[in-house]
Amino acid sequence: MGTREDIVRAVEDGRTAGRNGDPLTTCPHPATSLLRTAWIRGYAEQSPLAADDGDEE
Repeated sequence: MGTREDIVRAVEDGRTAGRNGDPLTTCPHPATSLLRTAWIRGYAEQSPLAADDGDEE
Protein backbone atom coordinates (compact mmCIF):
# COMPACT_ATOMS: atom_id res chain seq x y z
CA MET A 1 0.00 0.00 0.00
CA GLY A 2 1.20 3.53 -0.74
CA THR A 3 1.40 6.35 1.76
CA ARG A 4 -1.88 7.97 0.67
CA GLU A 5 -3.74 4.70 1.04
CA ASP A 6 -2.17 4.11 4.45
CA ILE A 7 -3.31 7.52 5.66
CA VAL A 8 -6.85 7.04 4.37
CA ARG A 9 -6.99 3.63 6.04
CA ALA A 10 -5.73 5.10 9.35
CA VAL A 11 -8.40 7.83 9.28
CA GLU A 12 -11.11 5.26 8.50
CA ASP A 13 -9.87 2.95 11.28
CA GLY A 14 -9.89 5.88 13.70
CA ARG A 15 -13.47 6.76 12.72
CA THR A 16 -14.53 3.19 13.33
CA ALA A 17 -12.87 3.18 16.75
CA GLY A 18 -14.54 6.49 17.64
CA ARG A 19 -17.98 5.22 16.58
CA ASN A 20 -17.46 2.05 18.58
CA GLY A 21 -16.48 4.04 21.66
CA ASP A 22 -13.07 2.39 21.85
CA PRO A 23 -10.55 4.14 24.11
CA LEU A 24 -8.10 6.47 22.42
CA THR A 25 -5.30 4.22 23.64
CA THR A 26 -6.31 1.56 21.10
CA CYS A 27 -4.49 3.45 18.34
CA PRO A 28 -2.16 0.88 16.76
CA HIS A 29 0.39 3.40 15.46
CA PRO A 30 3.53 4.60 17.29
CA ALA A 31 3.59 8.13 18.74
CA THR A 32 6.03 9.41 16.11
CA SER A 33 4.02 8.15 13.14
CA LEU A 34 2.01 10.33 10.76
CA LEU A 35 -0.47 7.45 10.72
CA ARG A 36 -1.14 8.05 14.43
CA THR A 37 -2.10 11.64 13.65
CA ALA A 38 -4.42 10.45 10.87
CA TRP A 39 -5.98 7.80 13.13
CA ILE A 40 -6.61 10.35 15.90
CA ARG A 41 -8.16 12.74 13.39
CA GLY A 42 -10.64 10.08 12.32
CA TYR A 43 -11.28 9.14 15.94
CA ALA A 44 -11.98 12.75 16.91
CA GLU A 45 -14.51 13.12 14.08
CA GLN A 46 -16.60 10.25 15.45
CA SER A 47 -15.92 10.27 19.16
CA PRO A 48 -18.81 11.22 21.45
CA LEU A 49 -16.52 13.89 22.94
CA ALA A 50 -16.36 15.56 19.53
CA ALA A 51 -20.13 15.96 19.34
CA ASP A 52 -21.35 19.53 19.71
CA ASP A 53 -24.32 19.56 22.02
CA GLY A 54 -24.68 23.33 21.84
CA ASP A 55 -24.17 23.89 25.58
CA GLU A 56 -20.98 25.91 25.23
CA GLU A 57 -21.10 29.49 26.45
